[in-house]
Amino acid sequence: MMSQMLKNIASVRLTVALLSLSMVLIFFGTLDQVEYGIWHTQKLYFESFLVIWKYPQTWPSYTYLGWIHIPMLGGYAVGGLLLANLLAAFFSRFKFSVTKLGINAIHLGLILLLMSELLTDFLSVESQMTIIEGERSNYSQTVRENELVIIDRSGTSQDIVHSISTSKLKPGVQISIPKNDLEIKVIAFYKNSILGRGTEQQVQRLATRGAGEKMNILATPAPVDYAEDAINTTTAYIEVQHNKQVLGTWLVSNVIDERFPSQRFQAGEKDLEIAMRYKRHYYPFEIELLDFSHEKYPGTDIPFNYSSKVIAHHQETGTDQQALIYMNHPLRYNGLTFYQASFMPDETATILQVVRNPGWLLPYLSVLMMGAGMSFQFGLHFTKFLKKRTAR
Repeated sequence: MMSQMLKNIASVRLTVALLSLSMVLIFFGTLDQVEYGIWHTQKLYFESFLVIWKYPQTWPSYTYLGWIHIPMLGGYAVGGLLLANLLAAFFSRFKFSVTKLGINAIHLGLILLLMSELLTDFLSVESQMTIIEGERSNYSQTVRENELVIIDRSGTSQDIVHSISTSKLKPGVQISIPKNDLEIKVIAFYKNSILGRGTEQQVQRLATRGAGEKMNILATPAPVDYAEDAINTTTAYIEVQHNKQVLGTWLVSNVIDERFPSQRFQAGEKDLEIAMRYKRHYYPFEIELLDFSHEKYPGTDIPFNYSSKVIAHHQETGTDQQALIYMNHPLRYNGLTFYQASFMPDETATILQVVRNPGWLLPYLSVLMMGAGMSFQFGLHFTKFLKKRTAR
């Protein structure tokens, strides 16, 4: 029974079916890319197990055809099944011999390549670190993800941050924060919104504390913008309770940032702050920007080259490492890779792309393995060809 199951999984028909499904997935993903942009389409179609394509509202005859919904396997499901198909085919069909060594190496390289892609999708994290010249930073942030944070600023040496993912912020949901004897209740949450001035009566019905109440700021929901360079105004109304006593309702938004007074409040003897911000990743080291250099093509404002001279200060080991980061010359440090991504318009700060990818070496090994396998197989057949020709 097991051998029959292995035979079915290793079926060439299954390979063809999965490759056909991947083509269908790419086709519908390309259609939706116009509507949702590259980043969202990648998440929706290729970083999922199941996706449902819906007839776009902007297409003709939506009134009559809007009911069309087509479910299909997502990229993770298709990729995982292809990996299982390739593994089953390798162990059930291919024999280990000198003449098959190259073919075996090619298939093992393909298996390793598929595994590395799955590992990269599941484990890799990309974010950005902005550093002003002469200053340091110990965190990077992801501008496409947000977090609600409660920050305990009572300590003298360091702040204690409690982070809550926006995926948990649904209206009516209550979340406990035991360390501070707090409980928050989500009154409203908008993935995208428009902030404007409201009447005093409108604002008081929603925000009773903080910037929303003091500045008469009112949030109204807006459609999510899926454009590649779009940054949505993520906003929420959060009610805070301390020991079952309501302290008030705050308006928090990712645009209410360092430019505004911090939204601080007292809960017992603790000095706390509430905020919505881009998701941060903290590190046990600091990156200091010594100098940022920006070269342009003569007579234009087009960048020719830009680089960042930095020092990595590791707080735990007390060691320093100096590096020059420029195009195609990243800094690899503490399991992270720092790429030169961009810079601020006034050229006083650099923007580094920070990538954590535990499986970054696997694609190189898989390509090397496939190249070696093809070279070996070509050499083997070429040698046989020469022997036959000499024999004649």
